[in-house]
Amino acid sequence: MGNKKEILPLTEAFYYILVSLYAMPSHGYGIMQDVEKMSSGRVKIGAGTLYTALNTLLNKGLIDHYPVPEGTDSRRKMYAITNDGKTAVAAEMSRLEELLQAGRLVQLSIKE
Repeated sequence: MGNKKEILPLTEAFYYILVSLYAMPSHGYGIMQDVEKMSSGRVKIGAGTLYTALNTLLNKGLIDHYPVPEGTDSRRKMYAITNDGKTAVAAEMSRLEELLQAGRLVQLSIKE
């Protein structure tokens, strides 16, 4: 992965897609379902948004194509997170934790 500042912050869609693929490779519809489930229905990624995001993530090297299991429709594309994608998720989580920590410190100082 190039400079972390080039990819961070991840958009919410990018973050959820990468987290969805962290556990196992998946196809587009599976990713959409995972994202909706992880966000308790708050985030619903439409097909157009998903495939635009997948192409961007592919171009950035954060995901890659994954071989389709035998017996599966060959038109169905599968995707897997790359090591650079895992690094981006870890970096984004650290960035978000820093934001939360700063916000909590401000809240605590105001309460006192």
